[in-house]
Amino acid sequence: MSCRRLLSLVLTVASSTLLALTPGSQAPDFKGTDSNGAIHTLSQYHGKYVVLEWANQRCPYDQKHYLSGNMEALQRQWTDKGVVWLSVLSSAPGEQGNVTPAEENQYLKKMNAAPTAALLDPEGTIGRLYQAKTTPHIFVIDPQGKLVYQGAIDDKPTTDRADIKTAHNYLNEALNASMAGKPVTVATTRPYGCSVKYKD
Repeated sequence: MSCRRLLSLVLTVASSTLLALTPGSQAPDFKGTDSNGAIHTLSQYHGKYVVLEWANQRCPYDQKHYLSGNMEALQRQWTDKGVVWLSVLSSAPGEQGNVTPAEENQYLKKMNAAPTAALLDPEGTIGRLYQAKTTPHIFVIDPQGKLVYQGAIDDKPTTDRADIKTAHNYLNEALNASMAGKPVTVATTRPYGCSVKYKD
C-alpha cells in the first residue's frame, strides 16, 4: 500500500470517528435536491422536528413497510403534526434503489406515500454525512437541530409484514417522548435492512 493511500485511509477512519453521530449531538446540516427539483437544507427547518428516512424501493425490508402501508401511515401521522419527513435515497447509479426523479415520483404516487419530500442522493453525500447504514435507517432531529434518535424503525428486523402489528416502534416512541418534553429512553438502536448502496 502506498503512503498516499495509507494516509487517505487513516484520514477517512479519523474523519468517520470524529463525525460519529450520537443522540444529543448537533445534527449536521446538509443540502439536497428532491424529486421535484427543489433544494432542501436541514437548517431551513430549524424550529421543527425532522425525520430522515433512508429508502430503497427494491429492498425487501423497505418493501415490508411500504407495501403494508406502515411507512405511509407514519408519514401522514407525523407530518399532520408538523414534523418534516424527508426520505433519502442514497443508492448510487447502477445500484439497487437508484431511481430518476420521475421514477421516484411515480413510486410515491403508487404507494400513496406522504413524505415532505424525497431527496435524491446518488453521490451518497447526505448518507455518508449521517453514516446511514441500511434501508430503512431512521434519524429524528429536534427543533434545536439536535439528534434525539437514530437506528431501526422498530424492533422486528424481518421482512415479514405481519411482524409490524406486534413491533415496538422506536420512531413513534422517540417523537412522542421528545414532543412531551421527556427524555428519549431508547435513543440508539441497531438499524436493520439492506445496506445502503453507496457509490465507490
